[in-house]
Amino acid sequence: MTTPDAITHALSFDIEDWFHMVEIDAVSDTSKWPELPSIVVDRTKWIVDLVGEYDTRATFFILGWVAERYPEIARYIADQGHEVGTHSHWHRKVYELTPEEFAKDIAHSIDILSNQIAGPVHGFRAPSFSITPGTEWAFDVLLDSGITYDASLFPAPRGHGGYDCPQEAHVITTPSKRSLPELPMSIGSFGPVRLPFSGGGYMRALPKALINRSFNQFERRGVPAVIYLHPRDFDRNCPRVNMPLKRKFKCYVGLATTEGKLRHLLGNRLFATCADVLDSQGVPPLHRIANPVTPNSSLHVPDDQSKRVATA
Repeated sequence: MTTPDAITHALSFDIEDWFHMVEIDAVSDTSKWPELPSIVVDRTKWIVDLVGEYDTRATFFILGWVAERYPEIARYIADQGHEVGTHSHWHRKVYELTPEEFAKDIAHSIDILSNQIAGPVHGFRAPSFSITPGTEWAFDVLLDSGITYDASLFPAPRGHGGYDCPQEAHVITTPSKRSLPELPMSIGSFGPVRLPFSGGGYMRALPKALINRSFNQFERRGVPAVIYLHPRDFDRNCPRVNMPLKRKFKCYVGLATTEGKLRHLLGNRLFATCADVLDSQGVPPLHRIANPVTPNSSLHVPDDQSKRVATA
């Protein structure tokens, strides 16, 4: 049971198909994607309906490639009152792109999504959390593209990302000295071990007791946790292809447990969109600020929020 003063956590989904897994040779040829069986439409609508059962709003970071091929997805999500963000167009890792390539990719995805939902797209999450040290230029590209907050940083080492930053919502200072609100992913503490717990393969693999323990840790600190899941995380019959044994474990472990874990969390804790959680933490997305940031200026952060400022 939730209490009136309970922390509101962020609920988010990265909307991509099962074959958008990175660095898997069997599905790396983008020209063959249209020929592969798809789960994304049915599973995404199923997720939207599941979240609706709990009268909760979420953020759906949609891949532009998916939105272009299946325009009904973004419309269905928006019609149910959820937030639509972009997950890039081609699901390419940011650190493998040039600033120009990244800008083109983001612009393409935003154009598709904004037309489909008849409104602006404010949030971004990088494929595989691939904004890493040395790619801070991406934050300026996002601002130039009209993005008003980011949810890409993963404050722990991982295979395709990792960026040392505060756990809580904070403000990034970009290379051009502009400011961008950031909602990082959540890392739990199990004794001396720091481990993600609230999304993807981590949430599928970990037992419910450890997931609850980590949410309790965040709530005691007054910091929202961030759930991030994909349509394939719920599909125990997801198509399978050849891949290294370690990746196979990460991709397919615990598929039968995801729905139960998410239902348990939704039934016992409070959740909202990424934009709303940033707002609740005093780090609002730029489009919610009365006097938005102008180029080459910094976002004013009140004194009691100064601990949340991180310089990229």
